[in-house]
Amino acid sequence: MTTTAAPTLPAARTGPTWWAVARRPKWVAALALALGVAAAFAALGQWQLERSIESATVIERDTETAVPLNTVAEPQEVMTSDASGRLVTVDGVWQLGDEVVVTGRLNNAPGGDGAPGDWVVRHLVTDDGHSLAVVVGFVEPGASIPTLPAGEAQLAGRYVPGEAPQIGDFESGARETISVAELVNLWADPQPVYAGYLVDSDPPPGFTAVAAPPPEAEVELNLLNLFYALEWVIFGGFAVYLWWRLVKDEQEKEQAERDAAAADPAEAAPAHDSPQPAPVD
Repeated sequence: MTTTAAPTLPAARTGPTWWAVARRPKWVAALALALGVAAAFAALGQWQLERSIESATVIERDTETAVPLNTVAEPQEVMTSDASGRLVTVDGVWQLGDEVVVTGRLNNAPGGDGAPGDWVVRHLVTDDGHSLAVVVGFVEPGASIPTLPAGEAQLAGRYVPGEAPQIGDFESGARETISVAELVNLWADPQPVYAGYLVDSDPPPGFTAVAAPPPEAEVELNLLNLFYALEWVIFGGFAVYLWWRLVKDEQEKEQAERDAAAADPAEAAPAHDSPQPAPVD
């Protein structure tokens, strides 16, 4: 009968743990130094961040001086930052029968109560022969559309970017977004179309004006200062990591010495003198 010898279990590690090494006075002092360095680096990073904010450049552009629409925008072209949110003027002719009601809008005009309602969007063909969506005003939810003017129109208002196409059940006729791409498919005879739409500043009788505030000023941060701020934070983290790595190296070194001693105890034990024979008389 063959017997199988039980496997020999490795000897338990007898070296100090990382935590035991880290609690030694010299490493506690080293940790205090590392934390001090990290705090100094964090303060420098905060200073650089504040400098980035203080030196930020406010990009100012004139959006409140009305200009002709065709001087800042072109049909079939992406809306530029100069045209977005700008007051413009435009002349054209209303296309009857192309009106669209957009639901789920809020009455946020000055004096409005913020209640939901509907926007009425019309199709204007400009004197240049281009199509432009125009929000003529706000009405109560489900209210009948007041009488709309026909023929020629001279409009002034704010030109804003079109919205994303509606996602959901729009086959019933209810619409919740002003998507120029969808409006083109609804209009009877669309011409080259502008990417944005005009919010009429002078709505027809029976409509409430739609809020069209000026766009917020764009702020450009100093990216170099932001980079320096991030750099100081990384340096602070590296100081703490370096302390951890040094403690780890110390612990691994002591563990290796103990493992070597356990593997060859003859080298670790002191040598004994060989017994000498007794002298012969």
